[in-house]
Amino acid sequence: MLLPLARRLLLRAPPRRRLLHTSPPTDPGTLACRLASRAVVRFRGPEAARFLNSLLTNDLRARAPSSEPARYAPTPNVPPRAPRPVYAALLTPQGRFLYDLVLYRPAPRSQMLDRTGSAPETGERPGGADEEEREVLADVDAAEVEELLACFKRYRLRSKVEIDNVSEEFLCWQRFGTDVAHAEPSTQEPEAQSIGWGQGTDHAAESSAQGNGHGWQWLKDPRLDILGYRGIFPADTIPPLVEADKEADERHYLLWRIENGVAEGSTEIPKGEAIPLEYNFAGLNAISFEKGCYIGQELIARTHHRGVIRKRLIPLKFVDENDKEVEQAVAPGSDVVDEVSGKKVGTVSTALGSRGMGLLRLDEALKQNSSLAISENRDVRVRAIKPDWWPVEWTQGVEQQSAAA
Repeated sequence: MLLPLARRLLLRAPPRRRLLHTSPPTDPGTLACRLASRAVVRFRGPEAARFLNSLLTNDLRARAPSSEPARYAPTPNVPPRAPRPVYAALLTPQGRFLYDLVLYRPAPRSQMLDRTGSAPETGERPGGADEEEREVLADVDAAEVEELLACFKRYRLRSKVEIDNVSEEFLCWQRFGTDVAHAEPSTQEPEAQSIGWGQGTDHAAESSAQGNGHGWQWLKDPRLDILGYRGIFPADTIPPLVEADKEADERHYLLWRIENGVAEGSTEIPKGEAIPLEYNFAGLNAISFEKGCYIGQELIARTHHRGVIRKRLIPLKFVDENDKEVEQAVAPGSDVVDEVSGKKVGTVSTALGSRGMGLLRLDEALKQNSSLAISENRDVRVRAIKPDWWPVEWTQGVEQQSAAA
């Protein structure tokens, strides 16, 4: 499903600082790419986590349970326990989407190696005043980074937090594909886990594959297992496990997200208009319904507890009358209509080749024998595809109504 379009995209891939292979990858099940669409912002100061927690939809301070014991003697290249990344959004007071962020809390400096290869506080238990001076890194929509910075600075008031664009220092990367996605509870990259001999594990090699010499490493994408692994790495290094023949243009990752119905950034999620629950933020682990107040919480809580979401973002496939895929025939913003009634069902939000995503009414998009088409070009039919990761309750009522009809 990914391979045919992926090949065409790779052949058209534009030149980049690091030359990519122009031929299709030998193993398309695993790909990696630098996300040029994402910028990196740093929140630093003793109140950084508290500041973000008071604004964002998710609980940054919640800790995921870990079955691994904490280690205080440093293992080469990797911190004792990597804090899990968190996906969250900043909303308007009316509960509409503004910005999405993937937040990372780097391990304290006392748990990282310096450039000489030795930890600054070898073998000492983390703690003390310096450990409270924590920082949070976030990858955000690069097209909106300046407005995002200004927005957060308006909310800062007297909070002890510095907010900076550090995209010159750090880059965001993604590892994805059918061979990377898995549902294990560990946040560790599976290819790093596999390094070793016999029943034993070469921990030095494992940590070298997992992260570089300053504690940066791949972490499971906090949204869905199928999205693979994500990480922030220094701009002057290539992340571990990124092989030249598997490094791809970012359009491969866009296609992967489209096929799984996951929008990202203000280009795909209309800024100031989108209702987060319609864009599946609850299913993407972006919203905590247990934490305290945050901006826009009232609408989110009311809509969630009402339990009725009539429209959702859903993957789309564009085909002709013979059910053959048609490419480059649909533009974002195109209306999707029911061919029989002529009523508008929704709108295409993202399109790439023969695939797309759109905000559609579920009762029309998922009913049996639905006949959807592009309003401006009725020759292009639209097939709505329910993602495998969707909870049953999202479509249970719609499917029951369709079966009864």
